[in-house]
Amino acid sequence: MSEENKKAYGADSIQALEGMEHVRMRPSMYIGDVGVRGLHHLVYEVVDNSIDEAMGGHCNNIFVTINENNSVTVLDDGRGIPVDMHKKEGVSALQVVMTKIGAGGKFDKDSYKVSGGLHGVGVSCVNALSGHLKATVFREGKVYEQEYEKGKAMYPVREIGTTDNRGTEVTFLPDETIFQQTIEFNYETLVSRMRELSYLNKGIHITLTDRRNKDDKGEFVTEHFHSEEGLKEYIRFLDSTRVAIIDDIISMEGEKSGIPVEVAMVYNDSYSENLFSYVNNINTHEGGTHLAGFRRGLTTTLKKYADNSGLLDKLKFDISGDDFREGLTAIISVKVAEPQFEGQTKTKLGNREVTAAVSQAVSQMLEDYLEEHPNDARTIVQKVILAATARHAARKAREMVQRKTVMSGGGLPGKLSDCSETDPTMCEVFLVEGDSAGGTAKQGRDRNFQAILPLRGKILNVEKAMQHKVFENEEIRNIYTALGVTIGTEEDSKALNLDKLRYHKVVIMCDADIDGSHIATLILTFFFRYMRELVEQGYIYIATPPLYLVKKGAKKQYAWSDKERDAIVEQMGTGAGIQRYKGLGEMNADQLWDTTMNPEFRTLRQVTIDSNVEADRIFSMLMGDEVPPRREFIEKNAIYAKIDA
Repeated sequence: MSEENKKAYGADSIQALEGMEHVRMRPSMYIGDVGVRGLHHLVYEVVDNSIDEAMGGHCNNIFVTINENNSVTVLDDGRGIPVDMHKKEGVSALQVVMTKIGAGGKFDKDSYKVSGGLHGVGVSCVNALSGHLKATVFREGKVYEQEYEKGKAMYPVREIGTTDNRGTEVTFLPDETIFQQTIEFNYETLVSRMRELSYLNKGIHITLTDRRNKDDKGEFVTEHFHSEEGLKEYIRFLDSTRVAIIDDIISMEGEKSGIPVEVAMVYNDSYSENLFSYVNNINTHEGGTHLAGFRRGLTTTLKKYADNSGLLDKLKFDISGDDFREGLTAIISVKVAEPQFEGQTKTKLGNREVTAAVSQAVSQMLEDYLEEHPNDARTIVQKVILAATARHAARKAREMVQRKTVMSGGGLPGKLSDCSETDPTMCEVFLVEGDSAGGTAKQGRDRNFQAILPLRGKILNVEKAMQHKVFENEEIRNIYTALGVTIGTEEDSKALNLDKLRYHKVVIMCDADIDGSHIATLILTFFFRYMRELVEQGYIYIATPPLYLVKKGAKKQYAWSDKERDAIVEQMGTGAGIQRYKGLGEMNADQLWDTTMNPEFRTLRQVTIDSNVEADRIFSMLMGDEVPPRREFIEKNAIYAKIDA
């Protein structure tokens, strides 16, 4: 370091950033990222303030509106943010709440016993990351307002009129210099979260309106969410595509050791376990002490009942915790005054006192239910015995998979054409439908870093299959073996060990037709149910082969949609020829490389999970036995849907 540079590094070189400036410089520290997920998190933070008012009994209605310019307005009928002078700061309390990180009523135990929101940064963070924000307060018969640009007040809080209403209205437009990817809100993403909040906070009315789109009647698209039964209704919604094997939903709501606990659960005829846990309305994807408490209470109580019933007497092997949760859909919601979050994404509850509280609540709930519903109790125990028998068979099948993996020296699948690179971060594998397309892909690939694994036709639908059938399936065994992951422990039969994962890009490459879409969905269902960690860590992608090749003389252009095809034809003029690709096998190796496999020009769609709850519901609906919900979904979402009556 030169003498000049040494001298330059002094006290003046140290940046002392104020809270709002720090949010703008390091937004990901506050909202997770500045992509689509972080953008929608802004809405959740504002809505959380209204939910806090409702949880305190001060608010009944919340209105969320996506405006034409992609700004969002959140209006509630709560008490209204205080506007009087803040003694310490010397400005209106509204301005303090809007411009100071860590300010707000939720930090005052007298104002809010429990509050939602993951980061505790609230609306001030939203303000910092908005190009423009306007707050309007209806309080004590008067209307007040203040506007902000990039978190800074444009003028002092001012009184602008009188009113009989009360509440707070916040309208914000995300800052395009922060959210460079997009500032366009996804309506369905917000629908999912508002629906979730209505179930978690029964009695509240939440209305979501999209002023960018109109329905068949020419009115703005609007949905209203309201639940009288809370989690019981949520369970019915989530399990609407499955067949229940007991007569009613098992539920309880109460308080243990000062911790409000709400639980709802039902057993269905599926082979998957679907547990969803919440703390103060936050979906705790990584579980935590409340989930551990639920599992302990469930296993202990059901095991005791099953032992006493005599139904296990002829069973030749032990029952495990997994067996009690197969075919179970359950939601656990707790309210904790001072939650401690851990884990990679800060969504794992760490409060030790919660385990015992939830365990006791679940035990009491189950004991009462089993005693009052002997037929259902017998059905549940029989389901557990069936699960234990299947698990015993699955362990043998799983061991067969393990013996064939790279780690245990069994070698790679014969159909896999591997790459020469050995660094997993540089490698990608294409899961290709059929030998014909697989052959083309092998010729077109870059052998240095691209591997090809052809799959024979449609793989097993794991949504309808018992676990041992999944592990016995040859195509699925080949996927496990090619990827190099190990599976299963005594505690969790689906647990993945990714230490030896051989590729950090797993690309699903299927034909651009209905059959190809079905195969891709089958593969995605398998990854979601059995290798969810790969999805959560961003390793799963979907290739996007073109639909058309448009040619005129020496000119040629590819099109990925009908609209793009028509635009190219119009540009080329009369005499343009169109080739429709019905499958990957119709392309030659050079075409497949140019359009779908070449990292410089291809488009890969990374598979992400916004909501495990919604993803579970969609996969269950698409791949389960119930036809009506699937038909309704296809009719609503397909661009061209021809459905047999």
